[in-house]
Amino acid sequence: MRKTISVPIDEGRLSAIEMYLEQKNSTLAAELEKYIEQLYGKIVPQNVRDYIEMLAASQKPRQRRSAADKDKPEQQDGV
Repeated sequence: MRKTISVPIDEGRLSAIEMYLEQKNSTLAAELEKYIEQLYGKIVPQNVRDYIEMLAASQKPRQRRSAADKDKPEQQDGV
C-alpha cells in the first residue's frame, strides 16, 4: 500500500525548485521519491527491509478473471 505525505514549503522556494528541476527534465516528486529510497536504505536495517519485501511479495493480489471471462469456458490445449 502506498501513502501520500505532504510537506509545508514556502511558495517562492517551491517555485524555484520546480523551475530548476524542469531544466534538468525532472520533477519534485521524482526527486523526493529517489531521496526517500536513499533514506529508507540508510535508516531501515537490511533484515527489516527484506522482511517488508517478503510481506509485499506474498500479499500481491492474484490475477482475477473478469466477469466476462468467467462466462467463457476455459480453453484446453490439444482440444
